[in-house]
Amino acid sequence: MSSRREESQDRAIVRIAAHLPDLIVYGDFSPERPSVDYFDGVLMFVDISGFTAMTEKFSTAMYMDRGAEQLVEILNHYISAIVEKVLIFGGDILKFAGDALLALWKVERRQLENIITVVIKCSLEIHGLFETQEAEEGLDVRVKIGLAAGHITMLVFGDETRNYFLVIGQAVEDVRLAQNMAQMNDVILSPNCWQLCDRSMIEIERIPDQRAVKVNFLKPPSTFNFDEFFTKCMTFMNYYPSGDHKNLLRLACMLESDPELEMSLQKYVMESILKQIDDKQLRGYLSELRPVTIVFVNLVFKDQDKAEVIGSAIQDACVHISSVLRVFRGQINKVFMFDKGCSFLCVFGFPGEKAPDEVTHALESAVDIFDFCSQVHKIRTVSIGVASGIVFCGIVGHSVRHEYTVIGQKVNIAARMMMYYPGIVTCDSVTYNGSNLPAYFFKELPKKVMKGVADSGPVYQCLGLNEKVMFGMAYLICSRDEGYPLLGRDKEIKYFMCTMKEFLVSNCSRVLMYEGSSGYGKSQILMEIEYLAQGENHRTIAIALTKIGFHQNFYTIQILMANVLGLDACKHYKERQTNLQNKVKTLLDEKFYCLLNDLFHVQFPISREVSKMTTLKKQKQLETLFLKILEQTVKEERIIFIIDEGQFIDSASWAFMEKLIRTVPIFIIMSLSPFTDTPCVAARTIMKNRNATYVTLGALQPKDIRNKVCLDLNVRCIPKELDTYLVEGSCGIPFYCEELLKNLDHHRVLVFQPMESEEKTNMTWNNLFKNFSRPSEELKILTPNYEERSEEVCTLASGVRLKNLSPPASLKETSLVQLDSMSLSHQMLVRCAAVTGLTFTTELLFEVLPCWNMKMMIKALATLVDANVFDCFRNGKELRTALKHNAASCKVNHRSLSLRPGLGIARDEGEELHELESEVIECHVIRFCRPVMQKTAYELWLKAERRAMHLKCARFLEEDAHRCDHCRSGDFVPYHHFTVDIRLNTLDVDTIQKMAKSHGYKTEEEITFSKIETPKKSEIFSENLSPEEIREKILSFFDVIITKMKMPEEDIIPLESCQCEEIVEMVIMPLAHHFLALGENNKALYYFLEITSAYLILGDNYMAHLYLKEGERLLKMLKDDRSWSHTFEAAAFYSLKGQVCFNMGQMVLAKKMLRKALRLLNRVFPYNLISLFLHTHVEKNRHFYYADQQAQESSRPGKRRLAQLYRQTACFSLLWQIYSLNYFFHHKYYGHLAAMMQVNTALETQDDFQESEEEEAAGDSSRLVFSQSSSSQPKDSERQRRPRGAVQDHPPRIFCGGFGPALCFPHTAMP
Repeated sequence: MSSRREESQDRAIVRIAAHLPDLIVYGDFSPERPSVDYFDGVLMFVDISGFTAMTEKFSTAMYMDRGAEQLVEILNHYISAIVEKVLIFGGDILKFAGDALLALWKVERRQLENIITVVIKCSLEIHGLFETQEAEEGLDVRVKIGLAAGHITMLVFGDETRNYFLVIGQAVEDVRLAQNMAQMNDVILSPNCWQLCDRSMIEIERIPDQRAVKVNFLKPPSTFNFDEFFTKCMTFMNYYPSGDHKNLLRLACMLESDPELEMSLQKYVMESILKQIDDKQLRGYLSELRPVTIVFVNLVFKDQDKAEVIGSAIQDACVHISSVLRVFRGQINKVFMFDKGCSFLCVFGFPGEKAPDEVTHALESAVDIFDFCSQVHKIRTVSIGVASGIVFCGIVGHSVRHEYTVIGQKVNIAARMMMYYPGIVTCDSVTYNGSNLPAYFFKELPKKVMKGVADSGPVYQCLGLNEKVMFGMAYLICSRDEGYPLLGRDKEIKYFMCTMKEFLVSNCSRVLMYEGSSGYGKSQILMEIEYLAQGENHRTIAIALTKIGFHQNFYTIQILMANVLGLDACKHYKERQTNLQNKVKTLLDEKFYCLLNDLFHVQFPISREVSKMTTLKKQKQLETLFLKILEQTVKEERIIFIIDEGQFIDSASWAFMEKLIRTVPIFIIMSLSPFTDTPCVAARTIMKNRNATYVTLGALQPKDIRNKVCLDLNVRCIPKELDTYLVEGSCGIPFYCEELLKNLDHHRVLVFQPMESEEKTNMTWNNLFKNFSRPSEELKILTPNYEERSEEVCTLASGVRLKNLSPPASLKETSLVQLDSMSLSHQMLVRCAAVTGLTFTTELLFEVLPCWNMKMMIKALATLVDANVFDCFRNGKELRTALKHNAASCKVNHRSLSLRPGLGIARDEGEELHELESEVIECHVIRFCRPVMQKTAYELWLKAERRAMHLKCARFLEEDAHRCDHCRSGDFVPYHHFTVDIRLNTLDVDTIQKMAKSHGYKTEEEITFSKIETPKKSEIFSENLSPEEIREKILSFFDVIITKMKMPEEDIIPLESCQCEEIVEMVIMPLAHHFLALGENNKALYYFLEITSAYLILGDNYMAHLYLKEGERLLKMLKDDRSWSHTFEAAAFYSLKGQVCFNMGQMVLAKKMLRKALRLLNRVFPYNLISLFLHTHVEKNRHFYYADQQAQESSRPGKRRLAQLYRQTACFSLLWQIYSLNYFFHHKYYGHLAAMMQVNTALETQDDFQESEEEEAAGDSSRLVFSQSSSSQPKDSERQRRPRGAVQDHPPRIFCGGFGPALCFPHTAMP
């Protein structure tokens, strides 16, 4: 039975029905639209408080690990409980409206009395749900319930593609008013409901000055049996589960497939939901905290009571609203009766529907809807509220009844603006600032106190797109700051200066175009150009266009000519008219003056000749006049015309400019974003003109981003971690950098403090490195007073993890636009890649992609590389080189080279894509072009799916998580894997032995061990030997070991070079982060220590220090772990810490760390002279003991012991070196003891050389070759290294046990 039920619930019709009430699922409606149906019933309106505040809390969370999924789990925990109660008591959930729901009990009128009792019982039980539950996430959930009963009218309306329904009538109005009267945990009965109910069953409380009443409790007679009463009542409910289905919550769960019914129901569900149902994806997939634009439309009717009258008005409005929204990818999410009117909740930016210029489109749509609906004669008032921001978009409810809805403060703000500012289109400040519409399209309104909105910020009225444009409004506002230079654009400015000089001395036009995507700083360049272009013999006209200009014929030339004719300063049309007459009287016959009326808003009398002219002839006449005026003007002074946002130039203006540059010497400079569509013929002609130059703007260099940050924050320097985060996150785009800084400031991540002199700074582990990035000398030259005005440094708040910060909403929105424009398969690839990390290999991506073949993946990758989603590199070295410098900041193209492939001179697209595919095949490393895209795509995953993906990545990567073949594999921390159980992929012993044999290894029985020949009696530390003799003895001792450990020449595998650095970056680092995401902190700590050790071997002390900090955070989290493996990890942590301190010349810190490590390894190094001499005596005895043991058959140390002994040896070696560097008399004794303890530890392991090799080969399938003793020399790079005061570039080495990077004594005098 249960399997049958599961099968039925997976049917498409059942999944569609879950989004709809029984009223629609089982309804039989007329195909006419609108159609009306009448019935009686009881309505319940449940308002749930607390969710909006919680949505805000989640939407402003700092880190990526708190997102929509946690929110939807909490929401549905509460809402599903309410839905379940309603369904159990026979109710039908009509609508979910954000954090409220409307339920119906549809019965005949004579059954209303009994059903009201059932509904009151249900309401009281809903309140009971929340009295005992503890609040989650600080959420205080309380409900308010209103009940009403009586006649109800249902209206069905829509167009060919979508249907909507409404319940209207007095009962609907009553239930809303009843709920409004309710306080927390109240149940309020409307006056009609109180009249119709069984009053003997209900204890009520009167509400002052109201006919509605408050329910206290039910008071049935002692003989009353509610179960029997309820069963009897449910017989009147047509679709209440009974008989074989009595255990079901809802009968619609057992719907049989019916193509006709399914087709009918689909029209009530949003298209994006239907796509998910067709793909059989989980309903949680669409749940996101997402930046959207809300448009709330409210229609108030002249005659509210007549359903037929308002039905046709709603139908007309709905058809128009749908057609307007469809153009800009907006959708109607809900339609409901709201405060004496019908409200449409429209949303722009749903998943898969994100489009560029969303806010502008929303405002355009709002004005269009307002204009149309205001003309519908049955509608009295149209009010529209528009708000933009992050809201929760997702499916809320129960598994058998749910809906896709939006919840958030921005939804509330839009609704409240709609009600508190009736009869106009209003918007919030976020919409106003993001609209890209000129300021004169808006009017700031007086603030009002709005219910449920603490602070909405400024509210603006959108005046519409048909207002008359006043001259001067479109001029480029120059906010150039003398103390804030234009950074990183020297080449672009120099090119302008050269071109301007050529123009001023020649007699021909010049066109200079700067193209760059939004955020690259085009407007800043033009502001600088306007400043530099000022001169005595030429006039500069600078304007900034908006999208509105594109739709107004001749608009750009209108602004140009208004300036040339001096009309921009005129305050009245009569003044403009007088100026025009004076300017054109010699160039134009008076009867043609009226041609200028519409263009310049003047009122010359319209002549008979002009009234007979066609539109085309009028425009030609105007163009001729303007050319004459400009020809006359340039004889007196040259004109430099600067246009910001040139992509918004209208086609008529392009055509005029094309003629202008051929006939009049003029210098036109413009900035423009890449054309989304093919530009007009005139625009293409200008671009191909021999005097036109097209400059493509690129990213700023890292040093310029650093300079910008220091200037913006007004500080002397910033933390390196912040520098890396901003350089990497901004990708050299100034706007991205600004948004990231704003986000950090919003979350109070940045801390400012006075700058301290280096002498005052006490050296600690945290300030071991000069962890600050300073601006370049270039900035000091450009801003001479920079150091005088900035006396502070910027630091980060403690505990902040920049890498895990959620991206700012503005940047996330940009990424979502790009993501939603991709095909579903490409979206899936990007989302899978996001889990693998910012940088990943093609092999790893192929491993995690579900059901893809290699050809599909390569083709998709090539397309995404072409779309600038990914960059590809042949190897890690190529990637590291690319990350040091961004691409060139600009690229200059002459004439037709400026045109894109789509503009007429393209090569075959298929050929280009094929070349890219070949390039991707050769590449091994892929990286997201922009980290914000990776973070945005990562946040779209559900928690369970994300975890499964991380686990898949970790399983794949751990096979390669060891040193390269050149270094004979092995751990970076020698024998590390012996100490900690971190393997995900485990094999049984038989399989491992077979694998070992297949690689040519022998089993233990087949191996004959040879003993190392070492002195049987120790004479190394004879008391009569001098320090020089002791030194020679020790070196001779290690010469024997080195000789025995030396590999035959044939065993050495010749490779080109060491690949350890690439393994660290492409395997071990990602592996650590995958385990962090999985919550496996012990495994993550293991790999962070491996990374640290690797960077020490590579000579990069700064990176080692950085990852030790990550390890330190995990150690604190695991402080309650008392296991031996955790103790070893702590010891390894402190020994590596000591090594970093030693390399940086901080010997006191190094000694402190090494002593801590030894204590954890059960060895103590003395602090005072008495203890020193006691330890020396003990160690001498130990030495004699180990030497005597050599002559006998002694048991070998275990694997864990081997790792422990190696750590001890490493610590003693460093301590010996530290004391050797100091010339105080007593330090030579400490050095002597450290050397002796080191030798004793080595002696404990030395007869285990070959046995350990076999154990390691048989013990781990991924390490079939034993670890070779090696250490890579530090590389010449810009990484931070130990100061010259330290003797060596890397720690000393001594061979102990025959594995790993070992330690030996340097050739310096022993104490």
